[in-house]
Formats: sequence, structure tokens, C-alpha cells
Amino acid sequence: QRGIRQACFPVIKTLESFDFKVIPSLRKPKILKLMQGEYIGNRENIILVGSSGVGKTHIATALGYEACRQGMRVKFYTAAGLINELLAAQQEYRLNKLEKQWLGPHLVILDELGYVPFSKVGAELLFQFCSSRYERGSLIITTNLEFPKWTEVLGDEQMTAALLDRITHNAHILNINGDSYRFKQALAKQTENV
Repeated sequence: QRGIRQACFPVIKTLESFDFKVIPSLRKPKILKLMQGEYIGNRENIILVGSSGVGKTHIATALGYEACRQGMRVKFYTAAGLINELLAAQQEYRLNKLEKQWLGPHLVILDELGYVPFSKVGAELLFQFCSSRYERGSLIITTNLEFPKWTEVLGDEQMTAALLDRITHNAHILNINGDSYRFKQALAKQTENV
């Protein structure tokens, strides 16, 4: 329970509450295998790529929750939230101290990469964060952007290429295609209320 609290999940999500029939492009056996947590022991990453509302955060949180249940240390961040934390640490000259903490969690979940462009310094700090975890700890990244478009958010082509090279090495890349689950639910409610 303490590990789950320390992970700072915005909402607890489990695999039991995910409807795989709604998103047929997501293979349930693959997710069930990842739930076993072997990727964390191997320091591999998971990258969930897909449009908004297809369940990327749900799957990432469920994987993180299961890792907590297996005794792993997990930390959940939104990409924008992490960058704000890193920028504040840099301004307060605490970045070196914070850097040591980056390697503490077995798994870091970085949610919503691609929704908000980052400043040059913010993108550099994100690169530094991800690079420090390379082959030392696992990352789960959710993004709405295909890899060629990451430069739009990070701003620098060379840095984007170097970051992608590190995070995709030994990574499980899951493309989740489908219509927004939330949008379908909203439409269904509208139909019921008519």
C-alpha cells in the first residue's frame, strides 16, 4: 500500500477494468506477459503510442500498479509535471541531489509525452533524465506522437534522435490504434439520454 501511495498514480487502474474488445489492435497476451514484470528485471522500456482516449494511460497505470504489488518501486509523472519539477530543481540548484533520486524507482511512468511542447531547457532536462535511466531502470512512456514527430515537442533533431535511440533500445513498442474510448462512452450516454 505504501508503494502504491508513493507511486503517485492519478487514479488506480487495473487490467481487469480494461476492455480489450474496444481496442483490438492491442494484443491481450502481450500485455499479460508484461504484467509479469520481467521487463523491469531486464531494465527494458515500454512505449505506448496512440491517439487520445485509446487507453495508453490505463495500461501504463495497470502495469505500474502490478509492479507495486510485486514489490517494485514505481513513480508516475506526467511529462509536463516532470519537466516542471526538473526546472524548479535546476533553479534551486538541487538538480544534482535530484539526479540521485532518478535511479531510485525500478519503474518510472512518463505519461502524456507529446501533448505540450517543451522549452529548450525543459527538453534538455528530460533528455538528461531519460539518459540517466538508460539500462539502469525501466520507463513506460505514453505518447500521442509517432516517433518522427517527437522533434516538434523536443525542438532539437539531434537530441530527439539520441533520446529515441536510448529509449527504444530493448523496448516494447505498442501501437494502440482505435477510436477514443471516452468519446464512445460520451456518445453512448447522449444516446441513452435522448
